[in-house]
Amino acid sequence: MTENRNQVRIFDTTMRDGEQSPGASMNLEEKLRIAEALEGMGVHIIEAGFPIASNGDFEAVNEVAKIIGESIVCGLARAGRKDVERAAAALEPARQKRIHTFIATSPLHMRVKLQMQPDEVHGAVIDSVSRARNYTDDVEWSCEDGTRSDHDFLCRCVESAIKAGATTVNIPDTVGYALPGEYAALIRMLMDRVPNIDKAVVSVHCHNDLGLAVANSLAAVQAGARQVECTINGLGERAGNAAMEEIVMAMRTRHDLLDFESGIRSEKIMRASRLVSQITGFVVQPNKAIVGANAFAHEAGIHQDGVLKDAQTYEIMTPESVGLKKSTLVMGKHSGRHAFREKLRELGYGDFGDNALHEAFTRFKDLADQKKEIFDEDIIALVDDEIGRASARIGFVSLAINCGSDGPQQATLKLAVDGEEMSATANGNGPVDATFNAIKDIFPHEAELQLYQVHAVTEGTDAQAEVTVRLKEDGRMVNGQGAHIDTLVASARAYVHALNKLLVKRQKTAPAALTA
Repeated sequence: MTENRNQVRIFDTTMRDGEQSPGASMNLEEKLRIAEALEGMGVHIIEAGFPIASNGDFEAVNEVAKIIGESIVCGLARAGRKDVERAAAALEPARQKRIHTFIATSPLHMRVKLQMQPDEVHGAVIDSVSRARNYTDDVEWSCEDGTRSDHDFLCRCVESAIKAGATTVNIPDTVGYALPGEYAALIRMLMDRVPNIDKAVVSVHCHNDLGLAVANSLAAVQAGARQVECTINGLGERAGNAAMEEIVMAMRTRHDLLDFESGIRSEKIMRASRLVSQITGFVVQPNKAIVGANAFAHEAGIHQDGVLKDAQTYEIMTPESVGLKKSTLVMGKHSGRHAFREKLRELGYGDFGDNALHEAFTRFKDLADQKKEIFDEDIIALVDDEIGRASARIGFVSLAINCGSDGPQQATLKLAVDGEEMSATANGNGPVDATFNAIKDIFPHEAELQLYQVHAVTEGTDAQAEVTVRLKEDGRMVNGQGAHIDTLVASARAYVHALNKLLVKRQKTAPAALTA
């Protein structure tokens, strides 16, 4: 159905399937930032959420639909009438919209989860797609657990979905069970046996339980699929989804064997990866392909010698092609506001408002007075830490710590709560515990600490620390981030950030779950 048979559409589900990772929930503002980044990359379809799941998900899809102009905005719906209607309502403002409806087709899922007979499932496929077509001409249908489905029944459902109006049919490897040759054969089988398959785009959605999500996706593309569903950094439940950056760069780097075009602006990959990592608190492993800290690093002498003579000896793609810069020391304490603004644009932040720019620039100058070298990573961490704090109820003001081997570990903290400065001094089992106890004294709450994670933004003893704090309260889970050259200040900022997000979540309640 695609006009260009060599074009592979990129369907990003970071904000839907990716958010299902335990602890990876995102608030509305964060989803809007990710959506803008995805559109800036040239992503064809952005799956913004599952509108029936909660009021927050509905609002996120609705707000993303309002701001996105070039990409198609998609909402997920089970086969039930209320799901489809809720997705349609959320997508109402979108310039281009897609309803993505699904139902399981494997014998195991139909028997155990749905408790439905195959004929009932087949009827639900037709009903859900037909209903979705009342709201948009762009309808995608997915057969959950497609790789473990009976082939005859799968062909029957795919044919009926297309006949009912589905313009995209997605064949997910929901549990990451398939091998590449097996998955490609499944796609070819559908291409051969479904008589109206040419009326729809065939899509693939692979999970990474066996570490084969990207390999399976590429094998399916070679077999005829023309849409790949994936996430930034491979984010997703269990072992994750196919990583978008790996799909895109594999097609670009091995164009000799993968004669396909994704249309993704690959130089924006690193910025999107850092944004998703910072928002979710899921740190990218150093040896992760494409976006890991070591992806373009060389320590072995033989490798270093080869790269110095010709980078292609050990680098199959350039750092610039994914958005990395070779320069290190670019900004310093003598840099002006104009140069700082231009650096932010270069790093993918777009235009900053005057107040936000002033705050970020002030922190940059403070950092430059303390650090010998300012790297791009330092600026990214600093600005990401600053974004979204202007409207927060609780703000960090200052922190003083007394600690050491003799003790006691004591923190004296000052916060601004609803515009009023408040202070507290608290002891703890170490300076971090004391700091968090002081926060609780100033702003009492029952949230439990689920994760405390620290990593250095750059190398060296003067590196900024980037801290992630995960809090849980009444089933709600949020991540907070903070960055500072002082690890304890970064820790306080991260905790306060998480607490502010919890306060927002307290105002929202999820509707009762519906059965498909």
